[in-house]
Amino acid sequence: MHKLLPFVALLAFAEPVAAKDSLGVFGEWGAFRDPQVPRCYAIAKPAASRLRRDYEPFASVGTWPRRNIRGQVHFRMSREIDGDRPITLTINDRRFTLTGGGGDAWAKDQAMDAAIVAAMRSGARMVVGATGTNGRRFSNSYDLDGAATALDAATVGCAQR
Repeated sequence: MHKLLPFVALLAFAEPVAAKDSLGVFGEWGAFRDPQVPRCYAIAKPAASRLRRDYEPFASVGTWPRRNIRGQVHFRMSREIDGDRPITLTINDRRFTLTGGGGDAWAKDQAMDAAIVAAMRSGARMVVGATGTNGRRFSNSYDLDGAATALDAATVGCAQR
């Protein structure tokens, strides 16, 4: 059973105002459309961990057609981030330094978003790591199986609206 399915089920039980249209589950990734905004996104949960978490982590790549934003990368980290330390993303042999704060991390600009999405399409695994407010390093690992298809589904899902 895919680890994303419980996450999909959680989204399905969200209140109707926040209803999402499922565009499909592809490997470890899902694609959704939120017609209220409108926005579309591909999303995944990281590998399971027994370590303490401050937040429920995920990785997502979103599109907001009315804002002319495509392929924006966002990570909800499992821990509160020390804002003075680097946040790194590694996809196969590519390494990116992200920006962020609180429990969130993003690409620094649109060019980095595009480079990350390109690496995700051809990658097998990605790891995002940071230093928590307790001074300890932590990371969240993602299987990229299905990521490219979910990214495509999210892009097409918003192009049809």
